[in-house]
Amino acid sequence: MPKGLVRFQQSGQTYFVTFSCYRREALLADPDICRSFLESLERVRCERALRVYGYVLMPEHVHLLLSEPERGLLGTALQAVKIGTAMRRDKGRLWQRRYYDRNVSNYDEFVEKLRYIHRNPVKRGLCAQPDEWPWSSFRHYMTAEVGVVEIESKWTAMRREGKEPRPMKLPEE
Repeated sequence: MPKGLVRFQQSGQTYFVTFSCYRREALLADPDICRSFLESLERVRCERALRVYGYVLMPEHVHLLLSEPERGLLGTALQAVKIGTAMRRDKGRLWQRRYYDRNVSNYDEFVEKLRYIHRNPVKRGLCAQPDEWPWSSFRHYMTAEVGVVEIESKWTAMRREGKEPRPMKLPEE
């Protein structure tokens, strides 16, 4: 950890996390690696009891919005996600060693970070609309779509209560 940096962990905070592929190479342009990452994230979510609020996989980096794990530290959970993905890849390193995290201190900042995550592929010119990017939690928020990773949202809470969510539907093509 860089000198002078203080991490506030085990405080029940929400975190905005970013980490990169090795040498910022576009290794996440491979759909198999993306699927492997999401499977690894879901496994760690269950094992460590953390809540995933949003994610996006970009070709060379990842953004996550998540809670602190109830079991263990954030860094250990992220390491487990990275190792779980890298173990399925047989061609050299997949991830840079470090990650960037920021404590999300209030609701406005939470919404800001979630919007940033979901708009990132559009801003980069990878798609025209956020719902077109397959490696993001955006479709869950828009349509209550159930994906590989359980997203902590009002839709998920409704399902836990035995209610079926009725979100807006995407327009037909």
